[in-house]
Parts: sequence; structure tokens; C-alpha cells
Amino acid sequence: MERSPEVSNTTRVQAFILLGLSTRPDLRGVLFVVFLTLYLLTLLENSLIIYLVCSHSELHKPMYFFLGNLSCLEMSYVSVTMPSLLVGLWAGPFHVPFTACMTQLFFFISLICTECTLLASMAYDRYVAICRPLHYPLLMRPRVCLGLALTSWLGALVVSIIKTACIASLSYCGPNVLNQFFCDVSPLLNLSCTHVALTELVDFISTIVILWGSLLVALGSYVAIGRAVLHMPSAAARRKAFSTCASHLLVVGIFYSATIFIYARPSRIESMDLNKVLSVIYTVATPMCNPVIYCLRNKEVRAAFRRALRWSFG
Repeated sequence: MERSPEVSNTTRVQAFILLGLSTRPDLRGVLFVVFLTLYLLTLLENSLIIYLVCSHSELHKPMYFFLGNLSCLEMSYVSVTMPSLLVGLWAGPFHVPFTACMTQLFFFISLICTECTLLASMAYDRYVAICRPLHYPLLMRPRVCLGLALTSWLGALVVSIIKTACIASLSYCGPNVLNQFFCDVSPLLNLSCTHVALTELVDFISTIVILWGSLLVALGSYVAIGRAVLHMPSAAARRKAFSTCASHLLVVGIFYSATIFIYARPSRIESMDLNKVLSVIYTVATPMCNPVIYCLRNKEVRAAFRRALRWSFG
């Protein structure tokens, strides 16, 4: 694609301006307190789960291994986006150097891809536990669990390197205003003054493989679990299993719905306020809710927590 003389003579953007979650001064103070509280609560919840999983031998099981990984992910995930959200609420629109923006984008893409594959691995673990209990020790032996976790983290790292390199190689000639509270894919593509077909193709392929692939694995696992639950002879067992699966499906559904709406559309999208609201769902709400849904409602985790409290105060 041949660039116009006007573009060729334009100085490359050295920094971006993040508008933040809200530009209204009367709302920013209240929102700052709310999101700072949510951030600290998320860190506390996930730190507690990591401590319990590591320090209690009865939690050294595949399910809790994945939950510990998820908690590490959520702490990292929220720490990538929340600081810039809080700075925007405290100070209003602010400048972010190009390198810092690309660094944030790199970690964000890596962590969101890791979350997709981890959620799929956790759904598969529950499928094996409920639908193939006799084969569970073999199918979910420690080496397999470690392999699934490493694949999630390292695979997402490779995808992030490729996507970030493509986006960073584009030219940004101005304007340099991102209507978002962190450096995200779509707003950056909107600001590029060069051809983005290759970058969009890479983004589309990675979305198919990571997002849709992991979603199909998760949905397939929960459908199989639902069928198995329906054949349980005990009504109490069915209610308990459905309660657990429903809460897990709720979290998975909210996360994937928001990410698919923003990232699965085939072309560059305008950075609307709706996108910022949806971004809050999977960058703030999901990391805060996951520990409660997956762990703190679990009897074994609650029992380990009570023992930890007795050791602390006994």
C-alpha cells in the first residue's frame, strides 16, 4: 500500500494519550475509590488462594493446581490494566510512551490468551473427573497437568510476541488519542496510518485458534458434564453438580461473551464507550469473581481456610 505524501511527511507518534474510563471530573473521584477497592480485593482473594493451595497438602490435586495457576494469572492480569485505569481516574487523560504502550499490550495479550486456554483446561479437568472418574488418575496425572499449564502460558507468550510485533511495526502518524483506559488492540489499529491487512489476518487467525478453540473445548466439556449429571440417580447430587456447573458456566460465559464481542469482529472497530464497559468486565470483574466462584465456594478450600485461621490465631 503506497502512503500519501501527507503521511510520509508526518512525524511518527512517540506517545499515546489514554482518555481513561471516564473524562467527567465529578465521577472520577468516586470511580477511583471503587476500582482501587476492587483491585486490592482481587489481589487479596487470589493471594489467599495461592497460599492455601501451596500450603495445604489436601489441595495438591489437579483441580487446585489449575486454580492456583488461574489465581496467579488473575493477579498478573489485573495488575497490567488496573494501574493505568487508576491513573486515568486520578489525573484524567495522560500520556503513555510508545514503548510502554507496546509493553502493556504485550502482557495483556499474553495473559488474556493464557486465561482462555486455562479455562478450557479447567473445564476438561472437570469433564474427566465427572465423566471418566476411573481414568482420572491417568488422564490428569501431574505431568499432564503441568504440560497443559505450560502450554497455556508459553503458547500465549508466542502468540503475544507475534501480535505485538505486528502492531508495533505499524506507523502511527497522529492523532494519538486512545479512547480506552489501557493500550488495546482495536484502538491502536484505528490509529494506524499504514496498511493493517497482515496484522488483522494475524489477529483473526489467533482469535480462531485461541478464543474460539478454547471456547469449543470448554463448551464441549460442560455439555458432556451436563449429560452425565442428568443421569445421576440422586436428586441431591444432581442439584449440587448443576449448582457448581452453573456458576462456572456463568463466569466462562461472561468472559467469552465480552472478549468475543470486542476481539472476534473481522475488521477494525471504533473505540466506543461500550467497549470500555465490556473491557471492565473481563479486566476487573472477572478476576475479582473467579476466586469466589471457583474456590471460596468449595468445601475443601473453605476447610483449609478455617484451619489456616486456627493456626494463625491459635
